Amino acid sequence: MVQSHVSGSPDYAVLCCFLSGCIILCLGLLNLGVLVRFISIPVTTGFTMAAAITIASGQINNLFGIRSTSNEFIASWYNFFTHLNEIRMNDAALGITTLIILLMMRKVKDLKCRRRYKMFTKYISLSRNALAVLVGILLCYLLRNDDILPFKVSGEISPGLPPFEWPPFSTTVNGTIIPFKAMVSNLGASLISIPLISILESVAIAKAFSKGRLVDATQEMIALGVSNIMGGFVSSMPITGSFTRTAINNSSGVKTPLGGAVTGTLVLMALAFLTKTFYYIPKATLAAIIIGAMIFMVEYDRVAEIWRSKKIDFLPFLVTVLACLFWSLEYGIVAGILANMTFILYKSAGPIIIISKEEINCVQIGIVEVMETLCYSSAEYLKYQVMHFTSSQAEGNEIKLIILKIQDNSSIDSSVALNILSLEKDLSMLECRLVCWNWNVCAAGVIYRLHSRGNQLLKYGKSYTELINDLKLSPSFITCDNEGSLK
Repeated sequence: MVQSHVSGSPDYAVLCCFLSGCIILCLGLLNLGVLVRFISIPVTTGFTMAAAITIASGQINNLFGIRSTSNEFIASWYNFFTHLNEIRMNDAALGITTLIILLMMRKVKDLKCRRRYKMFTKYISLSRNALAVLVGILLCYLLRNDDILPFKVSGEISPGLPPFEWPPFSTTVNGTIIPFKAMVSNLGASLISIPLISILESVAIAKAFSKGRLVDATQEMIALGVSNIMGGFVSSMPITGSFTRTAINNSSGVKTPLGGAVTGTLVLMALAFLTKTFYYIPKATLAAIIIGAMIFMVEYDRVAEIWRSKKIDFLPFLVTVLACLFWSLEYGIVAGILANMTFILYKSAGPIIIISKEEINCVQIGIVEVMETLCYSSAEYLKYQVMHFTSSQAEGNEIKLIILKIQDNSSIDSSVALNILSLEKDLSMLECRLVCWNWNVCAAGVIYRLHSRGNQLLKYGKSYTELINDLKLSPSFITCDNEGSLK
């Protein structure tokens, strides 16, 4: 996402990292982690599946020793099938063999054996990724022929750590000094989209690997913000949760955040002392490790559960998967959330409203029961339903009273209140009264504060008969006997 800016100067990526961290940290301190509750299980499942497929597809070329310039789903497979003649047999043999052995070693811990061997098989299974790397390094080193290596390798890695310095608040491009204000202007909407997508992706990964435990989104945001801020001091690009590394940690048996500390320590030590050794790591070995971790991230059972439970939930799942695969992981999860939000907004715009008709003391009344919370998006819908019901009654059988009931714990906003007052006026033209029956204090307070007619609309009582007697409504029929039947 920062590639277009980096073409001018890498300082843009570093500044974007620092500013993104500041924005994410502020959102976390304001306790806005509640916003990520809109990431539903279908969206999380779709993102997890698409990420696993995309990452595994991005490694298919390395597995066979084919040169590739992209890790995207479509581009990776297109490059693979158009360069089949470039497959390196050594890399393919190493990669496929490593992948098969890794999958077999995953099941070693489940073998039935004597108790004293159980711990041994467990740790052999958990350390399979590290063992694969070590074996790959040894094979590459031992089978080398002068300067010719048998496999494609990771290559040179610069030793040491980057300098700790202030983020670049200005830069130079083609001899022209770009000040801070101009750099921010050039970054533009990226300063909004990158923090947002970083948060969504990080929390989505946390949810995918939470295994039933609660995820504190606010805490994740604070940690992510601090990480990006500190990254700005060591020339880092914007960072977020890593699906690949998390999946490998998960497949290796990591259970606590302490695994991150161990990984970080090992990375620092490796940069200081082992960069020459890393040169000999075969790309095919790394590809096999990543693909082996991704295979088990596709939750087929969860997809089946979504389909069986409620088929409409399969749509945001499908949108997320397709958008992630054919667009990008970052924008795909946003597309999935928007698809899910569309259903929420559609449902809130048309809540369940039950309208029934009763006759009490020769008076025809309509009882309107709103079964869900009323908000501004459903205000017009409520008004339309009531007016359509009232105006559709036959002549001589008109509705004289509409009783509007809402749930005990419901509240309303000003848009709903204004529409109810407007509805009361429209009904009065049809010689029909509107009563808000036994509303709770919160909802009634909005009506009271909005207009003085509130005390005429809001009524409380035990029965509809008492209400009709209190309002002194005239009968709906031309004549009526004592039993309420038409003569």
